[in-house]
Amino acid sequence: MPFNHIISKYMPHASWQLTSGESGWNNTTRFVVTAGGTAVLRIYETHRDLGKIQFEHEVLLALAEQQLPCEVPHPLRTVDGHTYTMLADGTDRYACMFRYIDGVRPSRKHPKTAQSIGVATGMLSRALARVQVSRATAYPPYYELEAAHPTCTEERIAAFCLSPPEAFWHQSCELVLIYGEFTMFHANLTYLRKLPHQLVHGDINHSNLLVSKTDPEQVVAVLDFEFCTWDLRAIEPAVVLSGYLSESHDWPLVEDFILGYDTIVALTDEEIEAIPLLIRLRKLDVFIHFLGRYLDGVDSSEILSEQIRDVSNGLRTLRQEEEQILRIYRQVSNNRVVL
Repeated sequence: MPFNHIISKYMPHASWQLTSGESGWNNTTRFVVTAGGTAVLRIYETHRDLGKIQFEHEVLLALAEQQLPCEVPHPLRTVDGHTYTMLADGTDRYACMFRYIDGVRPSRKHPKTAQSIGVATGMLSRALARVQVSRATAYPPYYELEAAHPTCTEERIAAFCLSPPEAFWHQSCELVLIYGEFTMFHANLTYLRKLPHQLVHGDINHSNLLVSKTDPEQVVAVLDFEFCTWDLRAIEPAVVLSGYLSESHDWPLVEDFILGYDTIVALTDEEIEAIPLLIRLRKLDVFIHFLGRYLDGVDSSEILSEQIRDVSNGLRTLRQEEEQILRIYRQVSNNRVVL
């Protein structure tokens, strides 16, 4: 991995050490430790599209001017003034470096963390609504599922789900369930397109958040804006709720998150009613994202198999839980106090 070449573009004269740490599914992340502090190095693995990187960085620089109560990544500049550099290994991949933000991943054991995540999500959503960027958005809205990954046309999704490769035969029933949800989702597209839109982060979850080391219930940063785009405002809380329902099924946490978010952003009644549908959309989008990575040769069959299992279980459970989600959200909104 050509880390020396990347770091020299940002710190041509500095002495540094490279360390590994927690990172997500999609990109390579390292920490560059110098006498003057630490920076975060990212190599983009999901795409080789410079326009997407430029859009992400323009949004981050605009957010930095708003003095948010929690931090977002701040892109550093190379010696020639860019916020990115191309790798010198012939792969056409790009890398960048960000200021280091001190914090740790949130734990689900702290009961007030969910409410803090709700407040941070609402604050970020309100800030993103004020951001104006000169570039066109790089990603389509979540609900344009066929455009979610260039490899995953509707025909290819159907072929994979209904006639899966041998490595996925044991998951045929799960794939049929996913495809059934995919086809039923299309009946609601006209309704969704009429709901309020704005810039959204689009991927807020526990792996993209940091909390204070001294106060583990206080969110201090929202990370990874790679998938920021113009989309439904309500997709932001729906994505977070999708994670809670997939991982814990803890209704107090769901209510605490909604309470926090609702104090900052008051969704319309129509948006609230769409939340279960948008949670379903999030799960379908995750499947298509990892299917595309598998078809492109980025991920192994084992990784996609794990995602198929998680998505199908989540969709099955959602059918039983969506009325409870709506009851909680309606109750919170009826007692709303917006800051």
